Amino acid sequence: MGKNTLLYEGKAKRLFKTDDSNILRVEYLDQATALNGIRKDTVKGKAELNNEITVLIFEHLKKKGLQNHLIKIVSKHEQLVEALDIIPLEVVIRNVSAGSFAKRLEIPEGRPLAFPILEFYYKDDPLDDPFINDDHVKILEIATNQEIEFIKQKAHQINLILIDLFETIGIRLIDFKIEFGRRGDGTILLADEITPDTCRLWDKQTNEHLDKDVYRRNLGDIVPVYQEVLERLEQALH
Repeated sequence: MGKNTLLYEGKAKRLFKTDDSNILRVEYLDQATALNGIRKDTVKGKAELNNEITVLIFEHLKKKGLQNHLIKIVSKHEQLVEALDIIPLEVVIRNVSAGSFAKRLEIPEGRPLAFPILEFYYKDDPLDDPFINDDHVKILEIATNQEIEFIKQKAHQINLILIDLFETIGIRLIDFKIEFGRRGDGTILLADEITPDTCRLWDKQTNEHLDKDVYRRNLGDIVPVYQEVLERLEQALH
C-alpha cells in the first residue's frame, strides 16, 4: 500500500500514502509530548492504546450518525482513514474548568461550567497554536461563516455523544480537542483522533485523572491509565 511514503509526522502519529490516493495509513507512535512538543518521552505501549481507543470512539460516533474519516483498524497501532484536507483549527469544548482555561480566567479547576464553552485555536506550531475567534478564522481564510457554524454544531453534537458514552463507564468528560477536514467536494468530516491525549477524563468516583495530565503533571505512568480507559470502553461498546 505504498507504506514507505511518509506524508507527515506529528507529535504522536505518522501519516503515509497508500495505493489509493483517497486513503491514508495512520501510524500511532509510542511517544508522549507536552508544552507543545518541548517535553518529549518514549512511552512503550501508548501507540496501541490510542489507536484502539480512537477506533472504538470513532466507530461509536458513526453509529450515532456522526460521520468521520475512519475507515478501519489494520494493526494494533495502525488504521486507515479517508484522505482529507485538514482544517488548521483545534476545536476545544470545555464542560468543566481545567488546565489553561482555569489559569487564564482564574476559575477554580473542577468547577462545572454553566454551559459547554467552544474555543478555536489556530494550528500553527511557530505561533504556539494561539487562541482565536470567529473573525480571526475568517480573516485567515480558514473557514467561511457557514463552515464555522457547521463545525460548531458538529462539535457540540460530538460533546453530547461523548458525555453520554463516558458517563456509562464512570468517567466525567472535562474537555476535549478535535479537528476537522474537507473532502474534495467541500464536505467537512471529523478527523484526527479522540484519545486520553486529546481529552481530559476524570473518574466519577475519585476524580483521578485518566488522561494525558498524568504525564503533563508528573502524576505517574500513563499506560495503565490509558489501558483503564480502553478496558472500560471495550466493556461498554462490545
